[in-house]
Amino acid sequence: MTPPPRKDATLMDADVREKIHLEILKRTGAYHANDHILLPSGHHTTEYIEKTLVTTEPSFTEGLGAVIAKHFAQWPIDVVLSTGPGALILSHCVARAHPSRPTVMYGTKGVSGGKRRVTLPAEFHRLIRPGTKVLVVEDLVSSGQTVRLLTQLVEELGAQVIGIGALWRRTRQAEVDGKPIFSLVSRDFPTYAPDTCPLCKKGVALNQEFVTRREGRRPSAAQEHDES
Repeated sequence: MTPPPRKDATLMDADVREKIHLEILKRTGAYHANDHILLPSGHHTTEYIEKTLVTTEPSFTEGLGAVIAKHFAQWPIDVVLSTGPGALILSHCVARAHPSRPTVMYGTKGVSGGKRRVTLPAEFHRLIRPGTKVLVVEDLVSSGQTVRLLTQLVEELGAQVIGIGALWRRTRQAEVDGKPIFSLVSRDFPTYAPDTCPLCKKGVALNQEFVTRREGRRPSAAQEHDES
């Protein structure tokens, strides 16, 4: 009898690590699975990651940040750059664990002339100079738009983006504009329009906690889909 093909050890290790990281996110209450959830866009899903809860447990965040730092430890890094409160907390943990002891900075997301923008506080401009090596860190990467804007901003200042670190990567892309993405969890989850949702067709009720959250809180088109 021919034995079944053995899975590559490297892939197996990656699978095990991802399951561990996923379990940690579950313990923070950030990851919901096997549920019926109403998204801000009005679509439905069976899985959901709550960005606001991802970094609420300091010990977990420190450990996850250390994993990202270890992955990029072979590269000298001057600055860890992020956006948003959750990503900023994670950035501090990454910077503390990285052997280069980089500075932590943040960009601010906004809209100007109908287009998304990321800007740096004026005080940070003098710290990012030509040749500065930057690691971009985000908690959740979906479309990659925020990461792309951060990368463009850094390169406009003459600095170099070494890579991108994230807790969770929903996009199938392994890189953004040629910059590699290292994520602790690489997992997308399906979304459905209400009229095509398989759970609705089975008569499974929506999780009322998420329904209540969405009532009276209609996001703009720009907010409906996470852009990070």
